[in-house]
Amino acid sequence: MSEVKTIAILGGTGKEGPGLAMRWANAGYKIIIGSRQQEKAEATAAELNETLGIDSIIGLENEVAAQQADVNVLTVVQSAHQPALEGLKAELQGKILVDATARVDFRDPKPPEAPSAGRIAQDILGEGVRVVAAFQNVPASALKKNLDQPVTGTDVLVCADDVEAAEMVVKLAGDAGMRAFYGGGLDNALVVEGLTALLISMNKHYGGHSSINVSGIEK
Repeated sequence: MSEVKTIAILGGTGKEGPGLAMRWANAGYKIIIGSRQQEKAEATAAELNETLGIDSIIGLENEVAAQQADVNVLTVVQSAHQPALEGLKAELQGKILVDATARVDFRDPKPPEAPSAGRIAQDILGEGVRVVAAFQNVPASALKKNLDQPVTGTDVLVCADDVEAAEMVVKLAGDAGMRAFYGGGLDNALVVEGLTALLISMNKHYGGHSSINVSGIEK
């Protein structure tokens, strides 16, 4: 598999996208912030550049961002998931798409129904795109802290039918300071989405910031 140099964060102006962008930019990757509105993408990119003291992050419309990237990471809200995939189908062909969608309503957190968001993405995009589900359980706030240090207390579960693509995302997670583990095919990602509902419920009840930790496997 070719080396990843450029990562596009599609829908990257929300909560999770900027944190991932900062960590990967800090690790030396070229980052493109994608948005339906180029002005919004450019504004987020400028803000991140100022925070990091760099000028390499750029903002583009989602379609152009997807074309220019080696790997695309989709970080849209659940209501925009299917429309975004349908609108970017042509631009994503031949690439890896990392789908970070967890179809859970914060106000009433319940596990989503099958199929998983990753499976939905794969069905829409077809065999020409290698879909990897990951980062659904990572707290957005944790990504922006102590960029030169590992993200403590949260591990990434990675699901994909293509194991080689999954292992590349495991490496990208590691470069962003997170431990990541391959968790099986895209259908298993439904469980990962359900864990998001569980974590939200626990955090609401206890007033905490719970996350996923994997034990019993050496990394």
